[in-house]
Amino acid sequence: MSREFPLREERIGFYICHCGINIAFKVRCAEVAEYIGTLPGVAVSRDYLFMCSDPGQEIIEKDIRELDLTRVVVASCSPRMHEHTFRAACARAGLNPFRAFHHVCVREHVSWVTLDEDQATEKAKLLARAGIRRVRYQSDLFPKTFPVNPNTLVVGGGITGMQASLDVAKAGYKVYLVERQATIGGHMLQYDKTFPTMDCAACIGTPKMVAVGQNPNIEILSLSEVEEISGFVGNFKVKVRKHARYVKADKCTGCAECTKYCPIIVPNEWDVNTKQRNAVYRPFPQAVPITFAIDKKDRGPCVQTCPAGTNVQGYVTMIREGKYKEALKIIMENLPLPGVLGRVCPAPCEKECRRGEVDEPVSIRNLKRFAADQADWETLELPEIDMKPPEEKVAIVGSGPAGLACAYFLARKGYHPTVFEALPEVGGMLRAGIPDYRLPPEVLNREVNYIRRLGVEIKTNAPIGGETTIESLLANGFKAVFLSTGAHNEFKLGVEGEDAAGVLKGISFLRDVNFCANGEVGKKAVVIGGGAVAMDVARVARRKGASEVHVYCLEKRHEMPAWVEEIEAAEAEGIEIHNAWGVKRILTNDAKVKGIEFKRCTAVFDENKRFSPQYDDSETITENCNTVLVAIGQRPDLSCLNGSKDVQLTRRGLIAADPVTLQTSKPGVFAGGEMYSGPSLVVQAVATGKEAAISIERYLKSEDLVLDRPERPKGENWAPIPEDVQKAARAKMPELAPADRVNGFVEVETGFTEEQARAEAARCLSCGVCCECKQCVPACEAKAIDHDAKDEIVTLDVGSIILATGFDIMDPTPMQEYGYGKYRNVLTSLEFERLSNATGPTSGKILLRDPNDRWNHTRPPKSVAFLHCVGSRDKNYHDYCSRTCCMYALKMAHLVKDKCGHDTQVFNFYIDMRCFGKGQEEFYRRIQDEGVRMVRGKAVEVTDKAEDPSEEGMLIVRAEDSLIGKMLRVPVEMVVLCTAMEPRPDALEVARIFGLSLSADGFFMEEHPKLEPVSTPTSGVFLAGACQGPKDITDSVAQAKAAASEAQALSTLGKVIVPPMISHIDEDICIGCQVCIGLCPYSAIEFDEFKKVSVVNEAVCKGCGSCAAYCPSGAADIRHFTQKQIFGEIEGILVGAKETRDE
Repeated sequence: MSREFPLREERIGFYICHCGINIAFKVRCAEVAEYIGTLPGVAVSRDYLFMCSDPGQEIIEKDIRELDLTRVVVASCSPRMHEHTFRAACARAGLNPFRAFHHVCVREHVSWVTLDEDQATEKAKLLARAGIRRVRYQSDLFPKTFPVNPNTLVVGGGITGMQASLDVAKAGYKVYLVERQATIGGHMLQYDKTFPTMDCAACIGTPKMVAVGQNPNIEILSLSEVEEISGFVGNFKVKVRKHARYVKADKCTGCAECTKYCPIIVPNEWDVNTKQRNAVYRPFPQAVPITFAIDKKDRGPCVQTCPAGTNVQGYVTMIREGKYKEALKIIMENLPLPGVLGRVCPAPCEKECRRGEVDEPVSIRNLKRFAADQADWETLELPEIDMKPPEEKVAIVGSGPAGLACAYFLARKGYHPTVFEALPEVGGMLRAGIPDYRLPPEVLNREVNYIRRLGVEIKTNAPIGGETTIESLLANGFKAVFLSTGAHNEFKLGVEGEDAAGVLKGISFLRDVNFCANGEVGKKAVVIGGGAVAMDVARVARRKGASEVHVYCLEKRHEMPAWVEEIEAAEAEGIEIHNAWGVKRILTNDAKVKGIEFKRCTAVFDENKRFSPQYDDSETITENCNTVLVAIGQRPDLSCLNGSKDVQLTRRGLIAADPVTLQTSKPGVFAGGEMYSGPSLVVQAVATGKEAAISIERYLKSEDLVLDRPERPKGENWAPIPEDVQKAARAKMPELAPADRVNGFVEVETGFTEEQARAEAARCLSCGVCCECKQCVPACEAKAIDHDAKDEIVTLDVGSIILATGFDIMDPTPMQEYGYGKYRNVLTSLEFERLSNATGPTSGKILLRDPNDRWNHTRPPKSVAFLHCVGSRDKNYHDYCSRTCCMYALKMAHLVKDKCGHDTQVFNFYIDMRCFGKGQEEFYRRIQDEGVRMVRGKAVEVTDKAEDPSEEGMLIVRAEDSLIGKMLRVPVEMVVLCTAMEPRPDALEVARIFGLSLSADGFFMEEHPKLEPVSTPTSGVFLAGACQGPKDITDSVAQAKAAASEAQALSTLGKVIVPPMISHIDEDICIGCQVCIGLCPYSAIEFDEFKKVSVVNEAVCKGCGSCAAYCPSGAADIRHFTQKQIFGEIEGILVGAKETRDE
């Protein structure tokens, strides 16, 4: 049973159009008109040959006036266009067009899709009856008018974007031109010549660039990207990210002096990686803007991994360049004690070095040591320091790496730190726990003395926690205290016999050796432990007279926490390592050690990786010895807290401190190093000292300790590893022979030679591109370099947007049959363009590449083959024709003949020649007259496998000549692949931002391919150029002008009329579920937090109906498509169908 809606008395006019024969050849229009005339409320029903014509519209207007019609239904074609036509006719006759008019589509829905004439006629009757029923429920609607912001945003600075910008600006309106690259110009400026006129691309392109750059109405935002758009046609708000250029545009003169000092060389993307450039660069000499830019990727993984944030790439690059003083300066910006860390740091950075993906990581630690060892530390220049008042004093407890680092960075800021050290010498665990053969005391001394020269006062034999406490320090004028004593207290084994004579603690043993040359051991020593300290203890015991040294540890070999290098060094010195054994008891005789009984350790860690050793007591061994050295771990010495209050500890017995600021529970007291973290790496302790210095300075300035702290670098946007990088062995650190080591404490590793260091530094891949060596800063007299620049977000208010984002050239690497990437002289078309361009790698000469050096070119080729349709008209890649390949292949063939000599053999392998534009067919004939051989057939393969002597050393193109029906083998010296034009890889993301759709090929969809080629479904957003589909320069410029005229029309009118067929939400019914907000493709719905209901932004809504279709409460509806109107239309069909069946 169908529902009956109450019908009002109406006077309806019905009109059906023959549309010539488009409708009438299937639908008996007069019969339809006669049938509709019998329906209740229909005052007139007519058929006419062309209702859209002026006479047709005049019929409707006359009937409205003379017959007092209240509603009009027209059955015709093209509803998207003619709906406007007939609404206008109703409006001219005095009716509200939205209330009075309804359109029935009988061409697309009936005549074009129905074969039988009777069925088509009956279907037309049903649709017309539905329209009659529906129109009764339509109500008065009124469009809204909004003012238009006259500014225009143009996205993309190629020839299309430049032309559109100039046209809009010429009309007097402001244009914001957003370009992702450092210069405008786009692909056209990469070309050598343009077809078919053979104009120099730069000669006709650079005047456009200059005109854009000098036009006062155009603001260029280069190195910028649109991130977000809100608003609606005429009133868009656009957020643009201006990427940091690191060179000030208002100061840079374009002199290029900075490039002479930049040590980083990378492939130039502008030259399609056929040429190199510096990290500070300008894409090409005529670039607009002329301002240079610095290419900074994310900091390299080495920098990101270093706990202290050392600029590894920077100092490694300086070492490569032989600038050792500069290298040391870079190191010491983030790291004191470079000679110390260059010897004892385990170098976590090396584990992340991307050079390891090629061969082996760069020897970063040893290069740091090399740089430090080149300096004269007594005369090493001090940084300029802005000294603070003397009362700005800070007490630092402990002179280990954390304390020294904190003092160092505070002193560089001008503060007056005093270091309190309980031991008789400075250095903490660096002095007490690391043997001289690894860290010579003179190295530590020279770097500590440099810290003293900065103004740091260091007091030895000055323990804190006795007569002097933390409270007394604060009471005696110190404004802050940093606690950083090391892990000097050692763990015990907890086994029988541990207190016997001859059982020594590892750290105490090392301290005795380092401070007073004591620490005698027996002839046979056993060391317990598998960490770095255990290795040091074992090797020191060997040097102190033990002829036999054994190391026993719980861990298996691969589980040992000691560095592999330390383990191997110990074994080289004759030390035996026994894995997976735990101490069962120490055997004694007269309270002296005589041996150790071990039990098998079956597991060190549990399933959660927690230390929980398991043993097999049934498997034991005994090792006789007269000295046992226990090195199984340490814990912090907290004696400095004696007498202090309010400094809380963690459950692990460490000082509790904020992980970001390192401030303890006591205001003004900070902690770092092993007191805070437990036993850790030296470089980690340095990092805590550095962070504490930042916090202490902020504390002294009464600033927020957390807000805007320097962030650790992150991200993986690194320079790609070069495909042709040559493998090179990692430099091996020179060492003393094992036999010479054990006789004393002379440093084992003797250091790199200068030749070794520079060669090793040259292995760095420069992952971050710019290494921030800052050599360019003093070179720039204009003071334009700003390495601290940040990205900037700007918000633009515009009324219209023109998208001209262009295209990409397809990468033919997947098409392995053509040998791209395998053979040096197989090029893409764009690579050939740069080769032929005067600003390219060969200054415009067409030369062969050196097979052994990608950056070197040799001589002109004697034969060249151009392969058409590479990736185009190919179902495996792109079905479409790229429309430009035929012509640019002919252009390049001409260039070869012109530049390499007319005796050069040139072949064009094509499927079909498509020379459709003005002057193009004539150019085709000209090329043939020049002797270019045209082969109709798709190339099958490019190979270097010769079948006869004439093919040796050549590239052989295998192809079918379809005109003669034979396979050909054509030997040539160069092959150029005419690759497809394809959408940019970010097209989907750009479409999302601008509310657009993509075609099946991935290009932006226009509103109508014929009638609205530059408009989009998003009102106010227009397309121009190859972002909409492949096209040449001529068509791109024409489309740019069309898009510019659309934008000008909006700006000139000054207002935009928004149709009323949009969503409406009944606040009385809305339950506030907010589902509609996520469904809306235009972001037109917002949530009113006060009313707790969804609200439609009528200026943004497109009336798509997604919200109304889903709304669970029925609160959302679409004006002009209400439920009553839809059900009325359905009712009309059902009633009509029932009548037909009854007949």
